Amino acid sequence: MSSVSKPEKIPDSFGALISHVRCELIRALDREFHAHAIDIRFTSFLLLKKLVVLGPVTAGELAQAIDLDAGAMTRQLDQLEKKGLLRRVRHEQDRRALRIEVTPAGLEMNRKSMLHADRVLATAQQALQPDEIDKLNDYLRRVLETLRSGVS
Repeated sequence: MSSVSKPEKIPDSFGALISHVRCELIRALDREFHAHAIDIRFTSFLLLKKLVVLGPVTAGELAQAIDLDAGAMTRQLDQLEKKGLLRRVRHEQDRRALRIEVTPAGLEMNRKSMLHADRVLATAQQALQPDEIDKLNDYLRRVLETLRSGVS
C-alpha cells in the first residue's frame, strides 16, 4: 500500500476557501522562513510586523491588533525578547505599565522576513492576471468592509 495521500478536495464554500487559503499561506510562509534559516514562525512574524507599524505599544494593544489572547501574547513576547527582537520598557506616563518596542535586530528580522513574505504572496498570486488580482483585492476589501460595518 502506498502512504501517499490524495490531495484534499478544494472546498466550494466561501468560508472554507478563505480558511484554506489562510492555512496554506501560513504553511508556505513558515516553510519559506525555515528554508532560508529565518528563525521566526508566522505568529511571531505577524507580531513583529505589527509592532514595527504601530511603534511602542502595550502588550494588550498588540494582542488586540493581531487578535491573540493574553497568554499566547506573553509566550510570543518572551520568545521574541529572548531572541533580542523586542524589549519591554517602562511606560513614560504610567510607571506600572510596560510598552513593547522593537529592537534594531527586530527591525532587521522584519526587513528580511518581509522580503520572503512578499515572495510567498507573489507566488500565491502567480496564476492570476494583474486585472484578476485587482478584482480579487476589490472583492476581499468589500467583504472586509461589510463585516466591519456590522451588517448581517
